[in-house]
Amino acid sequence: MSDTEHSAVPVSSSTSSMLPAHHACCRGGARFYLKKPEHPGEFLQRCYLVPLKISQSDLARRMGISRRRVNEIVNGSRAISPDTSIKLADQFDTTPMFWLEKQLLWELYHALKNEKKLSTNPQEVNSK
Repeated sequence: MSDTEHSAVPVSSSTSSMLPAHHACCRGGARFYLKKPEHPGEFLQRCYLVPLKISQSDLARRMGISRRRVNEIVNGSRAISPDTSIKLADQFDTTPMFWLEKQLLWELYHALKNEKKLSTNPQEVNSK
């Protein structure tokens, strides 16, 4: 199943709401199952830089930003800002929202994990 294809499954037996199969939650218990997303910088490296044979230095030069900034994004220690998302969209013929959605999913996953509202076991959530 690709990133854009999702099969919907009922959230719980008590509701007819539908969510993509890799997302499940119990509405009453506020527990979620969310597959750990790939950091947008890892995605950038895997899907753009490596296949297109673009170095981090070349990307930084093309985008008009520091090589350190690109390196920190690729290594997952820096978030993709709205400004960076615009520059990435221009470089790779995507949209700024494409990059921001990846960043937001990454941040949401970690926020839920920190709040201990994220289950690592989909069966635990689906059995409630």
